[in-house]
Amino acid sequence: MDKIDQQTMTEIEAAAFRTLREHLMEKRPDVQNIDLMNMAGFCRNCLSRWVQEAANKRGIDMSKEEARTLYYGMPYDDWKAQNQTAASAEKQAEFKKAFAENVGTAKE
Repeated sequence: MDKIDQQTMTEIEAAAFRTLREHLMEKRPDVQNIDLMNMAGFCRNCLSRWVQEAANKRGIDMSKEEARTLYYGMPYDDWKAQNQTAASAEKQAEFKKAFAENVGTAKE
C-alpha cells in the first residue's frame, strides 16, 4: 500500500465514522445504548460527545444537546422515545460500572 496523505486519511476516517453512525442509527436502532456501553465501553452518546469535543477543540461552541441532535438527527429525547426500552436493574448496575471505567464517574 502506498503512503496515504493526511487529507486522504482524514477523509477515510470520516467515511468510516459515517458508516458506523449509519449502522447504529439506521440499521441497528434496536441495539440499546446501555448494551453497547456494557459490552463495548461506548455508546451513541459517547460518539455524540466525541463530536462535541472535536468541535470544541476547533473553537466551535457546541453543547451536549446540540451534539446529540446532530448525531441522532433529532432531539435526543425524541430518539429515546422511539427506540429506547427500559433497562433491567442488572443492566443498570453493569452500566454504572462500565460508565465509570470508560467515561468517568459523572452519570450521563
